[in-house]
Amino acid sequence: MQKIQKPGDLVTTLLVGLGLTLLAVGFYFALAAPPDANQGYLARIMYLHVPSAWVGYLAFFSALLYSAAYLIWRRPGLDRMAAASVEIGLVFLGLALVTGMLWARPTWGVYWTWEPRLTTTAILFAVYVGYLVLRSAIEDPDLRAKASAAVGILGAINVPISYMSVKWWRSLHQTQSLDLTTGKVHMDGAMVLALLVNLAAFSILFLALLRLRGLLEKRGGKLVSEA
Repeated sequence: MQKIQKPGDLVTTLLVGLGLTLLAVGFYFALAAPPDANQGYLARIMYLHVPSAWVGYLAFFSALLYSAAYLIWRRPGLDRMAAASVEIGLVFLGLALVTGMLWARPTWGVYWTWEPRLTTTAILFAVYVGYLVLRSAIEDPDLRAKASAAVGILGAINVPISYMSVKWWRSLHQTQSLDLTTGKVHMDGAMVLALLVNLAAFSILFLALLRLRGLLEKRGGKLVSEA
């Protein structure tokens, strides 16, 4: 007899489908958007770089919430979801760092310079690599969960610091094209549309991956950080 698909599986499948569809639409809009006045077609890497950084931030905020929830209710599933959020966040933040370096080379003449945005983002990445290293080093599940929750909460402090670094300190990095603190938009309407679609696509794919990681964990999968 054919196994009936669980509702959770269906929701995950729908999220993946919607995310991939929006990603294809976002890719089309990114190619159709006009070139930047200063950087020309090079600025199109923004449609991959910005959503990747956004999902990195989103994932670490998710880890913060799950970590805090674990300390309140002490449910192992909350700890595992916090770790899964970090795993996914590191992938996307790593992609943001790589695309940022590719963007920096023709713009600044170097792949890397220790300016505020790059430095704070590198620190953020290192903190969550440390989170996974910590988890793999502690065998006691309760102690591992408590220590990880502490790092997950304290590490999230670096997220707003990284985002606001271009405003707080003198920086080579350009200011936000979509400024969440003021609501100001510093780009053409077609570019805004392309960026928003890609932001939505990446956000939905993050939710799909997080949900999928949770489903795998329930069926006996093991987190990378616990391997």
